[in-house]
Amino acid sequence: MSENLKTIKELADELGVSKNKIHYQVSKISSEYVVRNNGMKLLTAIAVKQIKENLGVELNSRSNSELDTDKHQEKTNITTNMNIEGVELNSSLNDYLNSLKHQIEYLESQNINKDEQIKSLVESQKQTQKLLDQQQRLALQDKKLLEEYKSENDSLKALKMPSKDIKKEKVDNQPQEEIENLRNEHTIFQEQLKEKVMIEKKEASKKWWQLWK
Repeated sequence: MSENLKTIKELADELGVSKNKIHYQVSKISSEYVVRNNGMKLLTAIAVKQIKENLGVELNSRSNSELDTDKHQEKTNITTNMNIEGVELNSSLNDYLNSLKHQIEYLESQNINKDEQIKSLVESQKQTQKLLDQQQRLALQDKKLLEEYKSENDSLKALKMPSKDIKKEKVDNQPQEEIENLRNEHTIFQEQLKEKVMIEKKEASKKWWQLWK
């Protein structure tokens, strides 16, 4: 058929209505817009326009079949998009779950490390306290030994050094002893001097005696 001519069936299919309704609309328009060919009615563009206007269909509107097709396509697209989005959502959820799993594993490893660090710190604290206790015991032992050494040293000094009374007595007696020593020395010196004088007198007497001879 010519692009400008349509059969009643074609228009009915296009508009989604029955052929009887199109026949009724054809009877209402002028016959000059209807062409007969071998007993078949063909509708011109003007006839189609008037029928559409009578049926309240816009010239630029699409047929119900096209609308159904579009709706079906839209539904299909929505379903496809939903499926795609569902796949993407599942993929995102899987990625998120994997990320959470890695985070949990990391936190668990950190907790293990923290437990080990705490255990190490507690052990170090015990060792430090043990060393402090040993140091305190050694300090007490050193103090005790020092006191014992001082006591022994004082005892030795007491044995070696005379008492104050003895020292005082020696100090008091020292001048008297020196005086006695000086006296003895003086006596000895006088005796020696007398002997020397006597010897010299004898020698002098001999010399004078020899001179007088």
